[in-house]
Amino acid sequence: MGSTGYLHPAYADSLSEFGNPRALPASGGWILTRAIPGTAASDGMGCYPIFSCPNWSGLPSDLADLNDLVCLSVVTDPFGDYDPALLRESFPDVMLPFKQHFVVDLAAKPEQFLSEHHRRNVRKALRLVIVTHCETPQRFGDEWSSLYSQLVSRHSIRGIPAFSGRALRRQLEVPGLEMFRASLEGQSAGMVLWMVQNGIAYYHLGAYSDAGYRVRASFALFRTAFEFFAGRNIRWLSLGAAAGAADTDTGLTRFKRGWSTGTRQAYLCGRILDHDAYARMLREKATAPQDYFPPYRKGEFG
Repeated sequence: MGSTGYLHPAYADSLSEFGNPRALPASGGWILTRAIPGTAASDGMGCYPIFSCPNWSGLPSDLADLNDLVCLSVVTDPFGDYDPALLRESFPDVMLPFKQHFVVDLAAKPEQFLSEHHRRNVRKALRLVIVTHCETPQRFGDEWSSLYSQLVSRHSIRGIPAFSGRALRRQLEVPGLEMFRASLEGQSAGMVLWMVQNGIAYYHLGAYSDAGYRVRASFALFRTAFEFFAGRNIRWLSLGAAAGAADTDTGLTRFKRGWSTGTRQAYLCGRILDHDAYARMLREKATAPQDYFPPYRKGEFG
């Protein structure tokens, strides 16, 4: 079976307005290369939100060949087939535990791990909305873009997570993408997208109308998605982590935690590929080393 989800080249291509997609031939992963504003140099980043590859052991070889970039930063797939030693070899400059990603083991039945709060909201939501699995996500491109633009405005999202309409529509064509739609009295109340790869379903994005928030359509959508994936012999779901640069106890975090059976660690990894140019970037931008890599790009995601 060919690559799907975040591993598929079509996903990297959907982000091409944020950087030039580049394949890493030994590992099979993809990165984006970007011009560093105000300079003639470029750096690289893993595709948002996580960097995945089918052959992690090939990563050191790939990174040794990136001699045209100043540096590279990635956030690793929490289900990646790597160990800390491999990450340290690949990223000798930065390799830090970044966030705990909430995960679901579908071998357990939801009634065994869902809190009463979540079960109650599922029951209420399913009485009010109709949830469908969208066999042809592209048909709902305009509706999805409209819902997502409301989310961006509501939460003042900036950078890559703001996703343009073009990026959103192109993602609907990625093999392995699964869409679920909730309707209330004939109108769209919310939609969620998942990326499936290597037998794991990753929660990708979700957005809701005002009415969808009121009736808590997200609970009906997640419960339906769980049943859908369990029926297709998918063992694990990855729900992602807290929003922002650090683990924070927000409503979204509590929502994800309430669905999960545990967590898996993701890592922030960075490699300086041209040490002279990297030092020059810090001097020119008057940036001191800090808890972000590369430090001269801190704040890029809002």
